Amino acid sequence: MKSVRHCLALDLRDDPALIERYEAWHAPGAVPPAVVRSIRDAGILAMEIWRVESRLFMIMEVGPDFSPEAKAAADMGSEDVQAWERLMWEFQQPLPSAVDGEKWIAMRRIFALDEQP
Repeated sequence: MKSVRHCLALDLRDDPALIERYEAWHAPGAVPPAVVRSIRDAGILAMEIWRVESRLFMIMEVGPDFSPEAKAAADMGSEDVQAWERLMWEFQQPLPSAVDGEKWIAMRRIFALDEQP
């Protein structure tokens, strides 16, 4: 089974105390089980969030049946996921190019070592 990688970006509010709390919410065992289950149930095989200063990068490996639209619809129907999203929005802020309501923005790959001669 071939996976597909998605890379996304989002900013945190530039406040060291908020950033520390955000990281604490993402420690092993801190994310609510229903949220973790929703990620896995959507066909996301692996997910990491990386941070530099207040910028976040999310890297997702997804299976061939993953649908961002289906994931978004399932999330809208989940009280637990919606509660998590409201909580996370206390720490997050959209990138300058985001449209209203947009959080994580897909990144475009511009280099791949294995494509180089």
